[in-house]
Amino acid sequence: MMRISQLFILSSKGDHLIYKDYRGEAGSDVVNVFYEKVTALTGDQPPVVMSHRDLHFVHVRQGGLYWVATTTEDSSPFAIIEFLNRLSALVRDYCGSLSEKAVQMNFALIYELLDEVLDYGYIQTTSSDVLKNFIQTEAVSSRPFSLFDLSNVGLFGAETQQSKVAPSSAATRPIQSSRDQGGKSEIFVDVIERMSVVIGSNGVLLKADIEGEIRVKCYMPSCSEVRMGLNEELSVGRSQLRGYGAAVRLHECSFHQAVQLHEFHSHRILRLCPSQGEQTVMQYQLSDDLPSAPPFRLFPTIERDSAGRLLMYMKLRCDLPPKSAAVSVSASIPVPRGSVSLSQELSSPDQNAELILQNRAVVWRIPRFSGGTQLSALFKVEVPGLSSASLLEVGPVGLSFELPKLTATGLQVRFLRLSPVQPGPAQRWVRYLTHSDSYIIRV
Repeated sequence: MMRISQLFILSSKGDHLIYKDYRGEAGSDVVNVFYEKVTALTGDQPPVVMSHRDLHFVHVRQGGLYWVATTTEDSSPFAIIEFLNRLSALVRDYCGSLSEKAVQMNFALIYELLDEVLDYGYIQTTSSDVLKNFIQTEAVSSRPFSLFDLSNVGLFGAETQQSKVAPSSAATRPIQSSRDQGGKSEIFVDVIERMSVVIGSNGVLLKADIEGEIRVKCYMPSCSEVRMGLNEELSVGRSQLRGYGAAVRLHECSFHQAVQLHEFHSHRILRLCPSQGEQTVMQYQLSDDLPSAPPFRLFPTIERDSAGRLLMYMKLRCDLPPKSAAVSVSASIPVPRGSVSLSQELSSPDQNAELILQNRAVVWRIPRFSGGTQLSALFKVEVPGLSSASLLEVGPVGLSFELPKLTATGLQVRFLRLSPVQPGPAQRWVRYLTHSDSYIIRV
């Protein structure tokens, strides 16, 4: 049976936020030992499991924090990782958000959760339905929840300056506050897709994968069955297309264990009784296919001017529908070694660009990019000793972006019904978002 010796939460700077010793098998100095080991490693992704003498550290990164468990046994690291991920989701549900400030303001609530979740290092439960009968401490919110805030929240709750769609973690009201809402019922459903694309230098699509999930965050004072209808023309696997409308194809999909699939095969309806908090009810994948044209096309010109500078003329086109827009668009353009400075000419004042020397790349940022439009930029990079061979070091260009109110697969929620009908008004919110941090264009 898995046994945890210590559990602690650290900020990205190593500040001790939460520390709980369940078995007294090691001193509190292991917190500093862990942070020294994790920061001494090179690379952005340190190993999840590390050892020090007879002690094993297992950690995950959630909300910009280190969630760490130690054990002296040969416990399954995968089981501990799953527990840490569930614990962070539980803290997010009870605190409303997951950040250093939220943990600091709700340390008493988190210690109460840890007392119930773990007993002498052995896991008891991570179910919010079970814990709500024992947790008495109310969450402290940094600001009151308002639906008007949803337009200013980005992917996974990150605040931005542009209006975006907000996924389920943007509903930052703690689940316990539903006790004080006078029986008010709310449910948030988010369809979030991640796009991975590689486009050749000739503009041909070489690779396209889409990974998606449907998340539900529930504020129901009493258990209700939720019936969620998806596209009737949804085809899964290699089965025949259904109906005569616009078909939506998925290659693979999996469901939360609480989802009932009796009506899925015939009517594409999911049935579940969601517990309070957030859960992923469906995950799906579409491989080597893109139902519509790629959202961005790049037309680059790379050359050396008479003064020996590197000239990069980038023309970026957004092929989304005219009424749609991409937000938080960022293009990273690798440049030759030895680049020292950058001058730029941008086609609109809201854009900006900078040369990041440690990454050896020019980063071009576009806050909002309307569909059917085109933007351009001229970058002049000073590279001492620039040669023809150095020009080969430019590229490939990597894009990251968010597409609010859109799904790349076309998956939609047709309806969302509660049964039995709630005594008071039940508000239902469905939001869509496609994002990418792996959109590569070769030049």
